[in-house]
Amino acid sequence: MSLVTAAAAALAVSMTVISPAAAAPSATADPSPNPTAFVLERFRPASAAQGDRGAVTYDSALVPTTAVALVAELRITHGKWHGQMRDHDMREQQGEREKHGMPPRGTFVFLALRGVDPDHHFGIHVHTRSCGTKPDSSGPHYQNMEDPEQPSTNPKYANPRNEMWLDLTTNSRGDGRAKSLVKWHFRPGEARSVVIHEHGTATHMGRAGVAGDRVACINVPFK
Repeated sequence: MSLVTAAAAALAVSMTVISPAAAAPSATADPSPNPTAFVLERFRPASAAQGDRGAVTYDSALVPTTAVALVAELRITHGKWHGQMRDHDMREQQGEREKHGMPPRGTFVFLALRGVDPDHHFGIHVHTRSCGTKPDSSGPHYQNMEDPEQPSTNPKYANPRNEMWLDLTTNSRGDGRAKSLVKWHFRPGEARSVVIHEHGTATHMGRAGVAGDRVACINVPFK
């Protein structure tokens, strides 16, 4: 089973057991190969932010408190997914590696949203700080090579190869998925959340990385 298929399957299984009242990481919905980070959360009002745990919404019209998010991270070292795998998983991994040109070192992140604003294009990025009661609590985008000028709007730094971008467009039910593979690892403790922005991410000079207001945030213990 490929990584994306495994994560999608985990999402499908997890969503069937989420009650309307709560959502929490599932002990039985752990994708294989084993992720280095796996978060399944229902969005709470921003006033109920819980430090470095949970997910919050700042715009309930775009991301209601009934919506759910799943984030899974896997690290690649020496051209192999980090984590234990069975023999057939190893064969599948090799096939994915040959098909997609897996780098010898990197990070793969999978995101799925359920029940957010339908037919909407969101800009989504990994940020440096935890979610809080205010949208700017999560700090700037995580950058592998940090822009000396902040806020960073130079496409040399603000791009999907130097940052982790997970932009997606939801379907008519408000569901959407995104994935990103980069050739580096997060620095320990410096990538702490996934932030959902109101529109797609710009790429031109002076606006690169800009995606409008921060409408929701998901705490993720990236490794």
